[in-house]
Amino acid sequence: MTTIRLYNSATRRKEAFEPLRRDDVRMYVCGPTVYDRAHLGNARPVVVFDVLFRLLRHVYGPDHVTYVRNFTDVDDKINARAREMQAAGDTRDMNAIIRMLTDETIGWYHDDMGELGALRPTQEPRATEWIGAMIGMIGVLIERGHAYAAEGHVLFDVRSFPAYGRLSGRSVDEMIAGSRVEIAPFKRDPMDFVLWKPSAPEEPGWDSPWGRGRPGWHIECSAMARELLGESFDIHGGGLDLQFPHHENEIAQSCCAHPEGSFARFWLHNEMVQVDGKKMSKSLGNFFTVRDLLDRRESRVTGDMIRFVMLRTHYRSPMDWTEEKAEEARRVLHDWQKVTMDLVPSDPAAFVPSTVLIDALSDDLNTHEALSALMRLRSEPQRLLDNARAMGFLSDEGRAEFRDEWLAYSSGRGKSEVMEQLAQDFDRLRKDALETKDFSKVDALKAALLSAGLEVRISKSGVELEPGPHFDPAKLECIE
Repeated sequence: MTTIRLYNSATRRKEAFEPLRRDDVRMYVCGPTVYDRAHLGNARPVVVFDVLFRLLRHVYGPDHVTYVRNFTDVDDKINARAREMQAAGDTRDMNAIIRMLTDETIGWYHDDMGELGALRPTQEPRATEWIGAMIGMIGVLIERGHAYAAEGHVLFDVRSFPAYGRLSGRSVDEMIAGSRVEIAPFKRDPMDFVLWKPSAPEEPGWDSPWGRGRPGWHIECSAMARELLGESFDIHGGGLDLQFPHHENEIAQSCCAHPEGSFARFWLHNEMVQVDGKKMSKSLGNFFTVRDLLDRRESRVTGDMIRFVMLRTHYRSPMDWTEEKAEEARRVLHDWQKVTMDLVPSDPAAFVPSTVLIDALSDDLNTHEALSALMRLRSEPQRLLDNARAMGFLSDEGRAEFRDEWLAYSSGRGKSEVMEQLAQDFDRLRKDALETKDFSKVDALKAALLSAGLEVRISKSGVELEPGPHFDPAKLECIE
């Protein structure tokens, strides 16, 4: 059987992955807080852990892998967005607004991540569905002396867990000195964090032994992971920005509430996303959502392109979105679509991915090498198609759209009258220019054709126009 090696953040080394049970491989990945569209940084862990999910399914069998990714649908940011909507004129109560907002945002998330080729996880629990489990875990932590109630809050006593800080490699005192922590008079220690907090009457809240309130963020994942995957499971993943405090706090809560388990054995963290070498920031004007990119008409970015750019960089290195990388993705994917356009994908149940592809992914998700392996399959279109689909590219919908557009406009295959006329005009102007030596009109028309994304091919038999990676049919109507 294939040996998968993964870099374990907990041990800071690459290790051979051996699941607790080969017939029940379990992975938990922190999901989004659902109050707005997912931005490019939110999408990176989705793509990274989708690749790992696909690899685990290949090695252990689709029915033997459970992938859980949660939705945080109770949070101060969600409450703040609901208040903004009320201030803008929404007359509904806060809970009704929040339910609509979170439902809508989850729908957006599914649509956007689906366009990136990501499979749905096995389970996608909403935090509000597991409040009882969170209250139960908090109660256990209090009973065992790891948490305390104070002024309607319940806080985790960080000093009660000597291993706190091991994941991030810092002591509690170093964390206090080097980070901003919320100071509150009811805290025993500045690093103690909230498990339960009181809710105002208009805010979402649930009855508990400590009064009506809502859970803190960190307890959500601990409770849901325990309920769905058990006290011990194989992999926990997320962005590097979650390593501290979120993942550190999850470990403390889970190991103190259920010391009979080990919580997650492997911890995987993807690095952050940059744009043109800079951190994404609204103040810099380089912050955008996945939908912003997909809807940007002038650049015609596709979900496959975003996925390709992300996977060209190893998940443990910062990923830099640039126009140059997007252009490479556009060119490669256009070529893949073109050479596989008339092929039918093999039956997934019978298809075996290329050994080179699996070997690359088994080496700590070396997706750069995996994509290079795909590009080397260009001369074998059927293998290219099947292996690209195994990597999450060339979906049925994307291929159908490409083929329809190609057949409608490419020469010799249902060629449009507009394109045929443009080819004839160009050929006529070119012949006239050969006699007059004035190529200005030829150059102008060629520039317009190239701007529309057409490739101009001149031969003895005449002129052929072929859609290229940037082809935009709407621009043809504007060419005079």
